[in-house]
Amino acid sequence: VQLQASGGGLVQAGGSLRLSCAASGRTLSSYGMGWFRQAPGKEREFVAAISWSGIGTYYADSVKGRFTISRDNAKNTVYLQMNSLKPEDAAVYYCAAEPCRATVCSKYNYWGQGTEVTVSS
Repeated sequence: VQLQASGGGLVQAGGSLRLSCAASGRTLSSYGMGWFRQAPGKEREFVAAISWSGIGTYYADSVKGRFTISRDNAKNTVYLQMNSLKPEDAAVYYCAAEPCRATVCSKYNYWGQGTEVTVSS
């Protein structure tokens, strides 16, 4: 499966962005999906995950209540709605996929190329 992330950009603190991750090559309906991010000089960190069915979601504490992960299996796309953005949310955001049944997969073997989010204070 190939993943293409998009939707990043420059936003003021307190603003919103919606990231999209479109898949091709395989249907995403049997894949658990995750969003990760990596800021300059920092390690990649988990942001959010959603189960193959869309019923289960899980968030990092740092984004809980501000970010929402969702999916549209008919469109083969996963989304990350980011509200109340903070400067510390600035990073390159990556989507990832893995054929698993859990809400958070133990590993993700398929990765998109990343989309950059910049948050100005």
